[in-house]
Amino acid sequence: MHEQTSKGDNFLIHASGDFLQNANLNAKLYEEYLQWAKKDWEGFWDYFGKKEITWFEPFKKVFDDSSIPFYKFFVDGKLNISYNCIDRHLSTWRKNRAAIIWESEIGESKTITYRELYYQVNKFANVLKTLGVRKGDRVVLYMPMITELPIAMLACARVGAIHSVVFGGFSPAALRERILDANANVIITADGGRRGGRAIPLKDSVDEAIKDLKNIKYVVVVKHIGRDIFMKTLRDFWWSDLMSDPDYAKNYCEPEVMDSEDPFFLLYTSGSTGKPKGVLHTTAGYLIWRILTAKWVFDLKDEDTFWSTADLGWISGHSYTLYGPLSVGSTTLIYEGIPTYPDPGQWWRLIEKYSVNVLYTAPTALRALMKYGEEYPKKYNLSSLRLLTTGGERLNSAAWLWYYKNVGQERCPIIDAYGQTETAGHMLSSLPVAPQKPGSVGIPVPGAFPEIVDDEGNIINEPYKTGNLVFTKPWPSMVRTLWQNDELYKKTYWSAFDGKYYLTGDIAYKDEEGYYWMEGRIDDVVNVSAHRIGCAEIENALTGYPAITEAAVVGVPDDITGEAIFAYVVLKEGVDLTHHDELVRDIRDHVGRQIGPIAKPSEIVFVDQMPKTRSGKIVRRLLKALATDKPITQDTSTLEDISVIEKLKKALKERND
Repeated sequence: MHEQTSKGDNFLIHASGDFLQNANLNAKLYEEYLQWAKKDWEGFWDYFGKKEITWFEPFKKVFDDSSIPFYKFFVDGKLNISYNCIDRHLSTWRKNRAAIIWESEIGESKTITYRELYYQVNKFANVLKTLGVRKGDRVVLYMPMITELPIAMLACARVGAIHSVVFGGFSPAALRERILDANANVIITADGGRRGGRAIPLKDSVDEAIKDLKNIKYVVVVKHIGRDIFMKTLRDFWWSDLMSDPDYAKNYCEPEVMDSEDPFFLLYTSGSTGKPKGVLHTTAGYLIWRILTAKWVFDLKDEDTFWSTADLGWISGHSYTLYGPLSVGSTTLIYEGIPTYPDPGQWWRLIEKYSVNVLYTAPTALRALMKYGEEYPKKYNLSSLRLLTTGGERLNSAAWLWYYKNVGQERCPIIDAYGQTETAGHMLSSLPVAPQKPGSVGIPVPGAFPEIVDDEGNIINEPYKTGNLVFTKPWPSMVRTLWQNDELYKKTYWSAFDGKYYLTGDIAYKDEEGYYWMEGRIDDVVNVSAHRIGCAEIENALTGYPAITEAAVVGVPDDITGEAIFAYVVLKEGVDLTHHDELVRDIRDHVGRQIGPIAKPSEIVFVDQMPKTRSGKIVRRLLKALATDKPITQDTSTLEDISVIEKLKKALKERND
């Protein structure tokens, strides 16, 4: 059902009656949980902590705020995440169920049941212990999306080691920086990976990254694509050799008893400037939010096959490719490859092949697939899908509607969600129980307490007024600190409002029905003639133009208005540029109609692609430097394609000529 709202071209879309009737979180429960969390916050977390987690020893206290802002949850509880994701399912019918289904872009495939996963994780946990890894040690994983990666992550969890997964596309310099900061002494990698038909030389990058490093004792290498690589004697070992050695890989490893607040993993943010920050998450709080959001946001059922396309090197991969689905006993699909290789129908082919029920992906992937139109999704049977979800960045309404019509065939709800590496999970979501508004990240997940505040910290109750997105109460899966830098943690997230609120660093607004709309980072705004306009709002208007598939907006200095709006635009395939100036005028007029004349871009440059990190986020600071003809000082090692910089320079030069 479609219903026009009072805001622009957005629609209100309701899930079907059948879906709502069978949802894990129905409207009545949602309201009950919301009010319960407001009235009895500790009672709320006490109930779900006891109900959802298997404890070795129960916690003694729900919450400890004696060292603000270093909050603690489920104090003195003892548990192990590996046990909660695997062992507890073995006494149920799930023991013979597929835990992980894996496929590569060249068609290799593998299915691992929960029983087999238990066997493999125990063996590799004992390998780690034989290599000297103990509770609290840091282990760096620099691997492709293969089954050995989740096995290694779960094995680290089993022995109490802190894993730090580094995305397999990061440069040797970026990898080295993370190894040094974590002071890791064991690295797990592979001879190589596959991405878009190319071989990624992972072991070569490791060798370069650890050159002359004294702290690295061992490197474990998975033989995956058959490349000839250098293996250093007594340091480098093949995964298969270790796993086949009965002295190294014993069949059972007692799970380490972990305190609820013991460190679980490190994940480094890849900011555009400065040193990456090591975000530290702890054990019990992280686990409870995985379980609840898997059930409430993704509506995972016993029979579901779930596919999160997120790489395990990112927080979405940790939370929703691995730990979320396994913690509730679901089946998770892991794919090594990109959505457009060997052709743009690859994802839809996999959905048909494995009868995927719930899909979770990133807006950047959807926009890439939109360029190829409706032809590819129509080739495949997508009837197994019952829920479509997205997160990681703002999903503009044009991509939302394309997803809804062409993938969900106008019968699957679309769940957009908001979270961060620091929140470790979704805090806002257009939950299935609520009507969906294309472009909105929805309403608070029960237990999350968001607000929009002005720069003085006053709560903004006026609909559509932009401000700072904050959270007014702690939550179990929140970041505990930045690795070895408590002061930076306090300064970054708690100093803006004297420790009263957690500052997300994002700007947003609420509409009259309480739905949240993201406007970008705090610094992703353009101030035109004293009017503060969110870049995301302008980008949303641009992508609503029929010929545009992607847009990025930055502010540039202007003598009259203070700042002017500079837009980079990717056009759909086949768009005729013969009448270039006329097209630019039409796009500007379109933005003027959507937002107002003040939001019209002063300049529009057509480009083939955007500069993106390997997690798919557009690097706007780089775009701003190029637009203002300033030197590029940003760290470019995190770019997915470094050659895009020269292409952008060429496009800008052609515009000037």
